[in-house]
Amino acid sequence: MENTRLSKERIGLLEERAQFVRLETLRLISIAKVGHYSSVFSCAEIFAALYYDVMNIRRGEPGWEGRDRFLMGKGHAAVGLFPILADLGFFDRSWLDDYTRLGSPLGDHPDMRKVPGVDFSSGSIGHALSNGVGMVHGARMRGLRFDVFVMLGDGEMQEGQVWEAALNASSHGLSNLIAIIDRNGYQLDGKVDDVIAVEPLDEKWRAFGWEVHEVDGHDVVALTELLRRVKADKTRGKPCCVIARTLKGKGIDFMENEPGWHLGYLSPEDTQRARQAILAQGGQ
Repeated sequence: MENTRLSKERIGLLEERAQFVRLETLRLISIAKVGHYSSVFSCAEIFAALYYDVMNIRRGEPGWEGRDRFLMGKGHAAVGLFPILADLGFFDRSWLDDYTRLGSPLGDHPDMRKVPGVDFSSGSIGHALSNGVGMVHGARMRGLRFDVFVMLGDGEMQEGQVWEAALNASSHGLSNLIAIIDRNGYQLDGKVDDVIAVEPLDEKWRAFGWEVHEVDGHDVVALTELLRRVKADKTRGKPCCVIARTLKGKGIDFMENEPGWHLGYLSPEDTQRARQAILAQGGQ
């Protein structure tokens, strides 16, 4: 298997890009006047690891046929993805300045018909993994070999369609399908396990025929090196699930593990306070 160790320079890049996601999320939500801060902050390192290291993509070519695909079950975190797509040259950076404004292609959830680089229009929770399964089947039929990454919220584990897709994927040995669960412990109505308990997640996914790994979702080294190893393993013969243990609202002390910030708006003064907190932790 190829070398999966990260260089010091790459670690610095990934940490900086995760901070970039958080800072741009603050800026874009200040334009929209409402948004999902904490949902983005829990998966910022996941975004950075995938788009700046793990996924096989080409800068400026969102429609390249051989690219890896990314589907996001928790589509409300799109405000953190759009800055990355612009940074990769998939669309003009000026689009970000009109985020959610009338006529803008950039809404609260991603639309694959309007936004270059978006592979799946998500919003209604529970459909992303099924679509990822379909993409892998379609690639097989066309003789293509790309990987499909699907990021799911942990509250999304309460959807029956997720488990139907999981069964299909393991039954057909879809080894180039990789699910990443953003296990931040919270959903709109509070703690996930207070609404409908989902643990033990690792045992459930193994019982459905998947290879399972757990990782600190904010440790860019552990996260990225694990995803590199998973992607490089062509002998697995089954789909893979990565359970990323994260903190909802990571980086802003008054948002961390506070379900009220699932959707909200910061005043200009509090936005600046949050920005300083992010900058104080490194990165930009």
